[in-house]
Amino acid sequence: MTIDIAELRLNYTQGGIEKDTLREDPFSQFRDWLEKAVEAALPEPNAMTLSTVSNGGAPSSRTVLLKGLDHGFCLYTNYRSQKAQEIEANSNVALTFLWQSLERQINIQGVAEKMSPAESAAYFNTRPYASQIGAWVSEHQSATILDRAELEAKEIALRQKLPEGNVPLPEFWGGFRIIPSSIEFWQGREGRLHDRLKYVKDANKWDIIRLSP
Repeated sequence: MTIDIAELRLNYTQGGIEKDTLREDPFSQFRDWLEKAVEAALPEPNAMTLSTVSNGGAPSSRTVLLKGLDHGFCLYTNYRSQKAQEIEANSNVALTFLWQSLERQINIQGVAEKMSPAESAAYFNTRPYASQIGAWVSEHQSATILDRAELEAKEIALRQKLPEGNVPLPEFWGGFRIIPSSIEFWQGREGRLHDRLKYVKDANKWDIIRLSP
């Protein structure tokens, strides 16, 4: 079968957004949209694309999970991973949430800050045992390995060494908090005349502007 990629399209018809219907605080607005995504039973509604830039200026993106929301967007990772190394070199990052069935996106720009070891440990201790062991197994995340058997052998050894309930926080693992400078709420509309309402940080308050689609 030959796929005509140029003809792949949907017409967005679920509604729009107006400036006067948005909350003054973008975090409250984000929570509203996230709750709608959860209510719609979307798979992993907290999945987001994290984009970083290397020291040489090359961009890279990957899907990660939002695991906390306060005055920033929180995620956890291996500090030796490519994304963490790129954040160390350039803390300016971008996040994108895509909720296709709701015809919505949220695009965030901000600065990534390392979370404290205490915060990272508090979250790590809530993870399932398999995930805790997995963090130790992938100690050298993003490094080249011979094959999957290498990982599986390491997992077996670590399970014997670190029984359930006794898995410490790895010193190479922890959280980042993305402090946003802008948060754009995107709603698909008919004829590609999408609604784009963007919160922009101005001193201690947020201004809301409308962008052309």
